[in-house]
Amino acid sequence: MEETWFKDWFNTTYYHTLYKNRDYTEAANFIDKLIKFLSPPQGAKVLDIACGKGRHAIQLAEKGYDVTGVDLSEESIQEALRFESDTLHFFTHDMRQPFWINYFDFAFNFFTSFGYFETNRENENAIRSIAQSLQNKGVFVMDYLNVAYVERNMTHQEERKIDNVQFTITKWYDDNFFYKKIIIDDSEKDTPQIYTEKVARFSLKDFETLFEKQGLQIIKTFGEYNLSEYDEKDSSRLIMIAKKIN
Repeated sequence: MEETWFKDWFNTTYYHTLYKNRDYTEAANFIDKLIKFLSPPQGAKVLDIACGKGRHAIQLAEKGYDVTGVDLSEESIQEALRFESDTLHFFTHDMRQPFWINYFDFAFNFFTSFGYFETNRENENAIRSIAQSLQNKGVFVMDYLNVAYVERNMTHQEERKIDNVQFTITKWYDDNFFYKKIIIDDSEKDTPQIYTEKVARFSLKDFETLFEKQGLQIIKTFGEYNLSEYDEKDSSRLIMIAKKIN
């Protein structure tokens, strides 16, 4: 498997086709609830990490914050740049690399946009860069999958036809990662296109260790997008709120 699968896959039109029917209303409601809980002051400087085409960064900017969205996908950022303004900015950026140091009041990483990297060092580099981008006592929110829930509810095989393109999806996991193999049959292509997503099986304890090394302390967890309490067995999400303590 290519170590940079995410860069190649996220830049394809097929990725956006497969996921175009996500529940954006639920996502918008989640962000509304999260902002109400966090109560950032007007004008707060906000970083949206792995922002995609900027949908959620736009929502945050509309609430009166100074928002910067970054993403590795050049195609997504080109789309997002259409919405740029004095309080909304977008950059193509690899989260493993340093960004603006000690600048942001809040940083967000939504909808399992982490855990793609091959090595612990890369994961640590990403969290270090995020921590460095925050001011002292700045807040980082990561929204991740919940391992036990995914294991129990995984659909191992499914097929979807979207815009005359056939997607055959196979899911499995091992000790370290969840995998999703996507075979794409497009009548306009001579051969099937094949991509494999890979996401690390990080637990809350794994994140506590990862965050502490970079001066981030988890102060609150939620288990659903309605901000209900986190339950290690039954919650569908692992939403962590951490504060930069040094």
